[in-house]
Amino acid sequence: MKLFSYVIPRDFGFAPNPFHGICTLATCKPNIRKSASVNDWVIGTGSANYDLRGKLIYAMQVSEVLTFDEYWNDPRFHCKRPDLSGSLKIRLGDNIYHRKRDVEEWEQEDSHHSYEGGGINLANVMNDTGHTENVLIGRRYAYWGKDAIDIPDRFRNHTGYDIVKSGPGHKCLFPEDLVQEFAGWFKSLNAQGFMGAPSEFP
Repeated sequence: MKLFSYVIPRDFGFAPNPFHGICTLATCKPNIRKSASVNDWVIGTGSANYDLRGKLIYAMQVSEVLTFDEYWNDPRFHCKRPDLSGSLKIRLGDNIYHRKRDVEEWEQEDSHHSYEGGGINLANVMNDTGHTENVLIGRRYAYWGKDAIDIPDRFRNHTGYDIVKSGPGHKCLFPEDLVQEFAGWFKSLNAQGFMGAPSEFP
C-alpha cells in the first residue's frame, strides 16, 4: 500500500472530482494515475494561492482503476460526464475522454479542459492521456476543499518524512508504517464524501 501526495494549485472540483458520492481522478497528475493501484492512498494538499499551504484538501483510497473508455462507457459514471448548461458540479464533470469505434484519436468532450465553445485543447489532451489511460476511482474519500483541515504534526516529521509535497510533481516513497498510520488516522475522522466546496466555487 502506497501513499501519493501532491499540491492542488487550482481547486475547482475538477481534478479531483468529488461529486456524486464518489471521488475520481481522471485528468491531470498522469504519473500518479499511471502508478497508483487499488488500496493505495492519494492526498491533495492546499497551495499558497488559497492560503491553504500544508492543509489537507482531500484524501481518497483507490478502489478501482479504469481506462478512459471503461470510465466513459460505465453507466455508474455517466453522472460525471460534463454538461456546460448544468450546475457547477455538472459542468465540472471529469468523464471527458473516449475513443470512437475504430478511431485512435481521443475525443475530448466540451469541458473544463477544452477551449471555450468546445474546441479541443491539445495541450490538455496530451497531458491527460499521453502517459496513461488510467482513471482512479475512490469510494472511501473525504473532500474538504476550501475547508481544508490540518494534518497532524506526526505526519509532517515522521522519522524524516513529511507527507506534504512542496511544489509541482508528487512524492510517494513513504515507509509502510507511515502509510498505515495515515490510513488509521483518516478512518478515525469518520469523514466521508463531500465535506466542503472547492476553493474556486463562489
